Amino acid sequence: MFHWTEKPCATLQSGGVIGPDERLPWPSTTVMGVQHLIAMFGATVLAPILMGFDPNVAILMSGVGTLIFFLITGGKVPSYLGSSFAFIGVVIAASGYTGPGPNANIGVALGGIIACGVVYTLIGVLVQAIGTLWIEKLMPPVVTGAVVAVIGLNLAGIPIKNMAPTNFDAWMQGITFVCVALVAVFTSGMVQRLLILVGLILASLIYAVLTNGMGFGTPLSLSGIASAAWFGLPHFAAPVFEAKAMSLIAPVAIILVAENLGHIKAVTAMTGKNLDKFMGRAFMGDGIATIVAGSAGGTGVTTYAENIGVMAATKIYSTAVFMVAGCMAILLGFSPKFGALIQAIPLPVMGGVSIVVFGLIAIAGAKIWVDNKVDFSDNKNLLVAAITLILGTGDYTLKFGDFAFGGIGTATFGAVFLHLLLSRKR
Repeated sequence: MFHWTEKPCATLQSGGVIGPDERLPWPSTTVMGVQHLIAMFGATVLAPILMGFDPNVAILMSGVGTLIFFLITGGKVPSYLGSSFAFIGVVIAASGYTGPGPNANIGVALGGIIACGVVYTLIGVLVQAIGTLWIEKLMPPVVTGAVVAVIGLNLAGIPIKNMAPTNFDAWMQGITFVCVALVAVFTSGMVQRLLILVGLILASLIYAVLTNGMGFGTPLSLSGIASAAWFGLPHFAAPVFEAKAMSLIAPVAIILVAENLGHIKAVTAMTGKNLDKFMGRAFMGDGIATIVAGSAGGTGVTTYAENIGVMAATKIYSTAVFMVAGCMAILLGFSPKFGALIQAIPLPVMGGVSIVVFGLIAIAGAKIWVDNKVDFSDNKNLLVAAITLILGTGDYTLKFGDFAFGGIGTATFGAVFLHLLLSRKR
């Protein structure tokens, strides 16, 4: 099934578009890995907190999962695997978690996450065996473009509503995305490549001057970094397999397939390299990573749109960057001090960076439409895209008993259904 004869990331490059099979010099690759680590950190930590899981375990397993994905795809698909928000609703329903603090019934949730990973892996095996043609018929460019755009738009409420509690914080978000934009447009070379990281550092310095120096907002505090230990074991947990919880959580696999498919289509559009032949491997890699994560007390994982946004901005798609980022995440999982350093980043600064990243994801969806010359004078395409965007952006939710499809799920399946329905001959 797998062919390991090709060497991933074998070509050294130092400028222009860096493809999945190419790599930068290792020092540059390492710095880019740090940027991807920062991009995924906020969401990968937030998801386990909302479910009562240990964030350090989630970070650790995101690194392990990314390396598993790298190996199973043969280092051909650039992706970072982080905590999936698709699990939050069903995990809370299955475990009865009311928060805050640790989830006392985490074992039952982990059993369901493992079941989901098994289903996801089997879908990957099927895709690897018979190809992606059936998926492409279900999800042509008008659908995949809409789904990718929706992933970014659906996440937009997180920085806007949850990461700027005061007027000062909202202004600080604006300063942050302006810093990123200025770095992106008015710099060159490696500084421009690191626009997210450099913009974040500049905004954090401005935040420190305005708060610690001038008394605006909540002062920047580094005390948590000083008091945190350099090394410490996270709180691992064992799964418990209950039929009800497994049946409730396993269907999330369908949403993960849609997310992963949309992400791969976005990377294909950005790189010009068709990654469809690796689709089955990507599904299997994500599924196995979810199984491993659930076995240790981590959240289910998915390919991360945040990191795709970083790739869109930097034009660096080297899978070596994600291998480095995965190794760093594993170290981070065992280092409370490093975690404290990342957590010291001011909330509105992280929010401003998130606005940039989520916006880039949405534009990647539009790029799929442009590259595939989707005809919006055709009412079928127009309505499929229009309805899908609103379903996802408005977080339209449908419930089936205890199971709920949130905005991304309803938008994805709504787009597929509408396209099939409107494609029928009159």
